[in-house]
Formats: sequence, structure tokens, C-alpha cells
Amino acid sequence: MAIVEDFETTIKIIVVGNGGVGKSSMIRRFCKGEYTDTYKKTIGVDFLEKEKYIDSVAQNITFMVWDTAGQEEFDAITRSYYRNANGCVVAFSTVDRDSFEAVEKWKSKVEAEVGQIPMVLVQNKVDLIDQSVVSPEEVENLSKKLKLKLYRTCVSENLNVDKVFEYLGEQYVKNEQNGGESGLASIEEMSTNKANTSTSASASSKPVKANTDSKKTETVEKVNESVKEKERQRKADKKDVIQIHDIKQRTGGKKKRFCSIL
Repeated sequence: MAIVEDFETTIKIIVVGNGGVGKSSMIRRFCKGEYTDTYKKTIGVDFLEKEKYIDSVAQNITFMVWDTAGQEEFDAITRSYYRNANGCVVAFSTVDRDSFEAVEKWKSKVEAEVGQIPMVLVQNKVDLIDQSVVSPEEVENLSKKLKLKLYRTCVSENLNVDKVFEYLGEQYVKNEQNGGESGLASIEEMSTNKANTSTSASASSKPVKANTDSKKTETVEKVNESVKEKERQRKADKKDVIQIHDIKQRTGGKKKRFCSIL
């Protein structure tokens, strides 16, 4: 008997940092391939998703990327969405000294909620290096002190943006292969958390877009069911011998892997 199985993983990534450092633009560039230089403050939280094939671990990964507000006024809202994250981007701006000095605070906030998870340090807006308020040495020293991999990005030029998320996806899969927890609980809680966004953000001057939230909640529920079904299938086939054949051909920039049961 031969079956075809598509190996894929779904992970929750949170992006944190002061307001105005380019978090939303980075997420939109990665997930949708779009860029705008118009700044729009995030109210509470939002998320986008993208499926991407990661060559280093030979898997399709669905990234659920959560965009969190950087302003203190939304701190009580955003911290609850850190729970069960599988990876984190801590971002600061080349031209914002305060955002650089706040990096340790953001790292501590995340770890207080979720413990040790894969993280990266991102210096955004490196195209404005001639206006920089932080030196390369300062950034590198901070990266070493916090033991975080450093990426220097430029969202407008799409420099290193994909690499940031690919690294987190790779680290998650490797942790799983080494016996880490699956992190599927984060998917199960996404719909509940997201449904409460409009209520939590009621203190803002404008309401959160309810229709958009409803659609995203529905998407998360579908992803949740899909992930749990794949997990059940894998457990059922645990004792089978699987022979994997890589197919070089790509469709839409993604590889597929096929399995035959012997």
C-alpha cells in the first residue's frame, strides 16, 4: 500500500519591540511580500500567516506571526498573547536609541510569560545607517550578552527578512526532533485569544476591525483542526517503515515530499 503524506508544521511567532521600529512592516513583507512606509500604530495585537518550505529541515512550515503593540498602554493586552509562542523576534530601530535600550526589557517580558524559546535580535532600518544612533559594536555586544542571533534587516529592500523567520522555524523543528514539546497548544488557544481582542482593545479611540478578527479566528480554527489531524495520522503510522523520496521539482517556490509505506 502506498500513501502520500505532506510533512508540515505550524508554529506561533511573536514580534516584540518598541512602537515604530517596523514590526508590522516586517511581518507584512514576510507574509504578503508587500511594503508600505506609512506608519500605522498597532492596536493590541494582530497576526498574519504564511506557509514556507524550509530547506535546512526539509519541511513546510506554516508561520502564524503575531504583531504586538509596542506602546506601554497596550502592555496588559499584548502580554497575554505571548503564551505558548514557539519563537520570538525582538526588534529595534537603527535610528531609535530608546528602542535599542529597551531590548533587554522586551526579552525579559517574553521569558516571564513563556520561558526559554528560540529568539532572534533584529536591527531594522539598516538602510538609514548614516543616521544611526547605535554603533555596530554596541549591537554586537548586546547580541553576545543576551546570547541571541543577530540579523540586520531592511524591510523596504527586503534584506534578511525571510532569514529571520526561517531561522526560528529551523530552530523549532530541530528542538522537536530532539524531543521538545510540540507546541500545538498554542494553536488551540489562538482562536480564544483572538476572539477577545476587540473587547480588550475597547479603550482605544477606534474599535478593532471585527470582521477581520472573525475571519482570522476562523482561519486559526481550520489550521488547528488540520494540525491535530496530521498529528493523529502520524501517531497511527508510528510503527510503519517510511521511505522518503525528495522531489526536486518546485511548484510556486515550495517543495513537496512524498512517502511510501513498505
